[in-house]
Amino acid sequence: MNASTPTAESLRTALAVLLDGLPPKQAGQAVDRLIASYRGTTPTAAPILRDRSDVVAYAAYRMPATFEAARSALAALREAAPHWAPATHTDVGGGTGAASWAVAGAWQGTATTVLDWAEPALVLGRELAAASDLPGLRGAQWQQARIGAALELAPADLVTVSYVLKELTPQARAELVDAAAGSAQAVVIVEPGTPDGYERVIEARTRLITAGFTVAAPCPHDDACPIGPGTDWCHFSARVSRSSLHRQVKGGSLSHEDEKFSYVAATRFPVTPAAARVTRRPQIRKGQVLLELCTRDEALRRDTVTKRHGELYRAARDTAWGDPWPPEASQP
Repeated sequence: MNASTPTAESLRTALAVLLDGLPPKQAGQAVDRLIASYRGTTPTAAPILRDRSDVVAYAAYRMPATFEAARSALAALREAAPHWAPATHTDVGGGTGAASWAVAGAWQGTATTVLDWAEPALVLGRELAAASDLPGLRGAQWQQARIGAALELAPADLVTVSYVLKELTPQARAELVDAAAGSAQAVVIVEPGTPDGYERVIEARTRLITAGFTVAAPCPHDDACPIGPGTDWCHFSARVSRSSLHRQVKGGSLSHEDEKFSYVAATRFPVTPAAARVTRRPQIRKGQVLLELCTRDEALRRDTVTKRHGELYRAARDTAWGDPWPPEASQP
């Protein structure tokens, strides 16, 4: 699920070309301020991305990871609804368009509208999209809008809300999720893979179910999350390949990083959720694989798959954190 794709390569190339010559000191200062803003506990009353230097730093620092997290969530939706494709998509709080890149890579011909209240982010997002080879991105509409309470959304097949809810008050979060539910056939919400990010996703999941949606992923059911409050949190991991620009801005030397995220994908149409989903990195030991699972019928469970299971054992060795289990369960 997290292997490099042509869309990911295209995004890295577009970022490298557009941000060529980015002064490291200026970028570092902007990144430090953005980290402080995103890690703060108080919702913002103004756009976090204030000017082009902020947006450039954000795009280099966060856009690849946001893209990979959104791509993983959308891949799970596609597994649950393999014959469905959105004709229209609204990227709420989309900023420079990371989730829109993920949508354009998942389906062909989707007409996207990106909404954000930071005009500099929309400008840079439009420039990046113009440098892509994806028609859906090049034809995307970029519109300034105040994200939160009282947001009116036009009808769309798919609404994505990625890394946005943390910036809003509880009331604004609730109204935004309700607006998404009222306008879309499918909603995908992605938040950081932290305890508080998971809590926001669970709140959104509950509101979507109340609005008549069915959970497509990651949960195999629409019941309450079996993870007890305060004991753990449901999150997943996406592998992010670092370009030289990415390593420069982040001050790192590794060629990759792992983005932890929580998400929910829900639909108004019938889907085929996984029978179970791997909720932790599989533990591969001599002759066996240990899988931590959230299941449709038995809540949380650990499966031990050994060599005597034959093909299932070989499948378990290739199974990743976040994948459906068993593999056949994702097929219609």
